[in-house]
Amino acid sequence: MIDLSLLPDGGVGWLDASGENSDIVISTRVRLARNLEGYAFSGRARDGERLRVLAQVREAMSDIRQLDEGVLFRVDELLPEDRLLLHERHLVSRELAGLDMQRPVRSGAAVYLTRGTSIMVNEEDHLRLQSLQSGFQVADAFSIVEALDADLGERVPYAFHEEFGFLTACPTNVGTGLRASVLIHLPGLVLTKEIAKVLAGLQQVGLTYRGLYGEGSEVVGNFFQISNQTTLGRSEGELLDYLVRVVTHVIEREEEARKVLLRDAGYIIEDKLWRAYGTLRYARSLSFDEVMSYLSSVRLAVGLKLITDLSVYTLNKLLIFSQSAHLVYAEGRQLTESEANLARARFVRGMLANDTGSTQ
Repeated sequence: MIDLSLLPDGGVGWLDASGENSDIVISTRVRLARNLEGYAFSGRARDGERLRVLAQVREAMSDIRQLDEGVLFRVDELLPEDRLLLHERHLVSRELAGLDMQRPVRSGAAVYLTRGTSIMVNEEDHLRLQSLQSGFQVADAFSIVEALDADLGERVPYAFHEEFGFLTACPTNVGTGLRASVLIHLPGLVLTKEIAKVLAGLQQVGLTYRGLYGEGSEVVGNFFQISNQTTLGRSEGELLDYLVRVVTHVIEREEEARKVLLRDAGYIIEDKLWRAYGTLRYARSLSFDEVMSYLSSVRLAVGLKLITDLSVYTLNKLLIFSQSAHLVYAEGRQLTESEANLARARFVRGMLANDTGSTQ
């Protein structure tokens, strides 16, 4: 089983609710896709090529001060439950972890993790440089990954075209190779039935939305991941500024929707949210979908100041630590579905009791 004590801040510093608008925006991620010159893209490369890419990158990383005190995991050598654990913490992508039966983990797949930063090796592209920060911190996340990109680019030759920019396996990433996203909680817009208009508007202006774990994941618990859709033809600054403007508008719409809920259906909403809190506080068996639904309601209650002695940090931790691989890690053994539901409810009860210090 993977040793999580090796990870700086456990790899979950982004859950600490320290960034701007952290009651609505859980995290900001900025990712740069890069490929090494002279090698086939990861999906078409042979095992030996991917291993040479990994060796070249490891050597380059040893000279970069920003990567001090980090740890490298050979993802292709980890157990399936350990790969899932890293994925649940948003530290590796589904593709790198080999979670799809049709796409098993690639040879040479690895991830280097340091505080707030990770480098995925031999994912869809040879390199995915990623910064994951708490709350709404697009500029800060980009500055971290930009510095890392500059340092690494001095030590390994990137595949680059004078006209098209950085070359990537997927055409939508060609150009800057940048994908910036925010993980945002929008229960107000869902409950006021305004969410369809907002999501349609995102797509009309060149942004896209996905679920909690990005591409291929479903929207659960009213959590949406909003990101840019293409990178070609715009600079990094233009892409980031545009995302910030649009997400700021979405946050304002969500805040307005919450005010409408309190004004027009105050006691109904209050009853719904307190019922959700009561269920989490005392239930003996909970599925993951149930936890996500109730957590959404409780998070809204905290945002509306209906519940005042519960921290957003605790709610963020419940979002991740109540998932299946984390329960297996905590219990130290494989769990059946019913056992996982019992363990999940027990964990949630304990976290809420410790945070509030009372039974309400």
